[in-house]
Amino acid sequence: MKKTESYKSYMKSPYVSFKHTTYFDSYDSFFSTYKGKDITFVEIGILDGGSLFMWRDYFGANARIIGVDLNPEAKKWENEGFEIYIGSQSDRDFWREFVVDVGDVDIVLDDGGHTYSQQIITTESLLPHIKDGGLIVIEDTHTSYMQGFGDMDFSFIEYVKEHIDKINLRFGKFENGIAEKRIWSIEVVESMVAFKVNRAATELVSKPIFNIGSGTRAKDFRFEDENALMEVNQIFDKEKPKEEITLQQLESILIDLKFKNPEMANRLKNLLD
Repeated sequence: MKKTESYKSYMKSPYVSFKHTTYFDSYDSFFSTYKGKDITFVEIGILDGGSLFMWRDYFGANARIIGVDLNPEAKKWENEGFEIYIGSQSDRDFWREFVVDVGDVDIVLDDGGHTYSQQIITTESLLPHIKDGGLIVIEDTHTSYMQGFGDMDFSFIEYVKEHIDKINLRFGKFENGIAEKRIWSIEVVESMVAFKVNRAATELVSKPIFNIGSGTRAKDFRFEDENALMEVNQIFDKEKPKEEITLQQLESILIDLKFKNPEMANRLKNLLD
């Protein structure tokens, strides 16, 4: 930790800033290639202002450092040369006005309120406005495993899992109408998730190729292994969910089906008669 460039910048800040020991290696991993470059960096949640100075030192004089906070007192940091916007990160209208004013951004670091709605709305609002090669980093994602930050069935990490599925739907054999194409990759480290943007790689058509000729000669032995499709439930520290529904749930499904898809409802009725 102490050898990281981000930690050195953190310790130089003249104002207090609260971080976790495990974050600095992640910061260097995510942000080191942007040091000394002409970038726009947005940090959400600036508290006592210490992190603004940290990032100015880390990225260098060419970086445009923007802070976002709900506390109107944060405007005082404009006197130190930072751009400060006051608003709620769970307010889509605020973000719409923000991107009109600021333009596209290289890096977003969300260290705001850490509720699921705040994290998800921030990600959804800013993803279309991340420059090619940029990224959004959501911090303190451990709140997805804690009470008091929203409905845990729809936590931020559940949102991340859904987008991992959608990224893999770009594979050529799948119908990719719902595939995620705003994000090239997702990197998960302890308490952080990074959404990385690489538009050329994202748009690349997924199809098989051969370096020589047009096929392989070797026999495919993958299923010669008698254990290739063995059960692996025991590897997971959880039981396979029981797919059971109550009679009341079944009635609700059938009523919904009757109105939304009468043809299918009639086919089901004929099968049961």
